[in-house]
Amino acid sequence: MTKLSDQATCVLDCQDKLGEGIFWCPKEQVIYWVDIAMPSFLQRYNPVTAEHKTWAMPEMITALAKRKDGTLFVTSHHGLNFFDPQSGTLTQVATPEAHLPLNRANDGSSDPRGRFWYGSMTNNIADDGSDLPIPSSTGTLYRVEPDLKIVAMDGPVGISNGTCFSPEGSILYFADTMAETIYAYDLDLDSGDISNKRVFSNLKGHGYPDGSTVDAEGYVWNARWEAACVIRFSPDGEIDRIVNIPASRVTCCAFGGANLDELYVTTSRMNVDPSEIEKHPQTGGLFALTPGVRGLPRAMFAG
Repeated sequence: MTKLSDQATCVLDCQDKLGEGIFWCPKEQVIYWVDIAMPSFLQRYNPVTAEHKTWAMPEMITALAKRKDGTLFVTSHHGLNFFDPQSGTLTQVATPEAHLPLNRANDGSSDPRGRFWYGSMTNNIADDGSDLPIPSSTGTLYRVEPDLKIVAMDGPVGISNGTCFSPEGSILYFADTMAETIYAYDLDLDSGDISNKRVFSNLKGHGYPDGSTVDAEGYVWNARWEAACVIRFSPDGEIDRIVNIPASRVTCCAFGGANLDELYVTTSRMNVDPSEIEKHPQTGGLFALTPGVRGLPRAMFAG
């Protein structure tokens, strides 16, 4: 195990407007993530070679999963897509909320059986990057089957975030940032059904819950928007550890590296006060630390 360090360092000063959707690809030994706001980008970073590749997207993209053929499953503003890194082509395959033109997709992740779970929300980002209001909760938690069947699982949701799973896959964690709450559900991996929705954490005073991941010990690591930190929660929802990140808007996290013992963290620079950027000039960067625990391999989308 690599030496424990809660000191986060910026490994790539990419100055993302809204970095999100991060995951580690074991086959390629690279990190993938997105910069949501337009102009939107899909990004890939190799921590060994420091190669940083970006692909410009035709609309906002929000979450990712690898597929067995090397392409990616991508949620976006207007639907679900496949992306081919070789050709750089984004191909739309479904439009589950075509009847809700003011909505967009947000955070998502694959469960151990290869289904993709994601949530939608009222779009809160204008074309010029300014903030749009969210007057009501219009989002839905969806399950996408490998055959692209889309099933609405819960709602309404204000701001969908934090989709991740316990090590054995029997618990789904899902956050509503607007409600300042992370929920837990019992997940039946055979059927894909969820039940027993309960509050996992409604912590106040530490910003807002954003993207999450789960480590091999079953603890939930949650990025905290407007709190400059990532919090590790025990399986019973108690704070185990707080890791400071030198950026106020911390957005998502994922374990990576050859041994899955590095925690990578995305951040946001969009609409951050200039005084905050002066204090933390690498705001919007990709950060990493070695927390002394390992993560879990990220499941591929089976479709």
